[in-house]
Amino acid sequence: MIRKILFFINPISGTKMKSGLERKIRKTCEEDNTDYEILFTSEDGDYSFLQEKIQTEKITDIIICGGDGSIRSIISMILNMDVHIGIIPLGSGNGLARTAGIPNSIDEAIDVVRKGNPILSDVFFINDKLSAHVCGIGLDAKVAHDFSKQKKRGLQSYTKLALKNFMTAKSYPFTVEADGKKLNVEAFLICVANSNQFGNNIKIAPKASIRDGLLDIVIIKKTSKRKIVLSFIKQIFYGKIQDFTSNDFDKKNILYFQTKKIKIVNPDLAPLHIDGDPKETSKEFSIEILPNAYKLIYPL
Repeated sequence: MIRKILFFINPISGTKMKSGLERKIRKTCEEDNTDYEILFTSEDGDYSFLQEKIQTEKITDIIICGGDGSIRSIISMILNMDVHIGIIPLGSGNGLARTAGIPNSIDEAIDVVRKGNPILSDVFFINDKLSAHVCGIGLDAKVAHDFSKQKKRGLQSYTKLALKNFMTAKSYPFTVEADGKKLNVEAFLICVANSNQFGNNIKIAPKASIRDGLLDIVIIKKTSKRKIVLSFIKQIFYGKIQDFTSNDFDKKNILYFQTKKIKIVNPDLAPLHIDGDPKETSKEFSIEILPNAYKLIYPL
């Protein structure tokens, strides 16, 4: 197949030096005799021009050089179009890329773009807003809101904020409805995961896959901070899928189940993030998986 590749570079994502990225892209495409164009991501996230551009210019691949937020914004405009999506991870956490096994090295990620295999992958919608990766309500969203105001990015800054927020974390009342059952729960956070981690290999939903047509739901209930830490470590390494409809489901500190559709009532307006970006919260969330929504280029 003759390829025509459109690269989007986010100049401000993450902490990686990007000075040589354009040069590497040009060198690779010219060596492969591949038609290409390089654009920069839009600050306002408006990619409404993309559908027409793909069709009129016969673009076969869009390669996103950025983080999870950039990926979400671009994917939302090209759902179900016959175009392949590649990722060169440049974000602070790169959760979606890590879940897909895409290397964090720019050179290796470019090699995946050249030789990888496009495979249908899932997204989900939360109140009609697309998420390709993971969204959270509560503690992790508070961290995301604080992190977005920081001048300094990277894992160290994020970790400091996460620890600070954990020590002062408040719980929220939620009502969760899925698979014909309703559960009232007081929790520090509810995570809705398509991929298996927040980023930086910090796994919140270890069984999650972006190709299984399921949402992984993780609820960290209100309990002592010491128990939360122990339960979270256990979750990262040994998280087991539970049956949401079972009678003893709510006996653990961390609840973990899978579903295709979920409703979450949020009366105290716990904060929200989508793919790491802070978003306006709501008193109610309707969340549903959309399987096979786009073709992501995976390593062979």
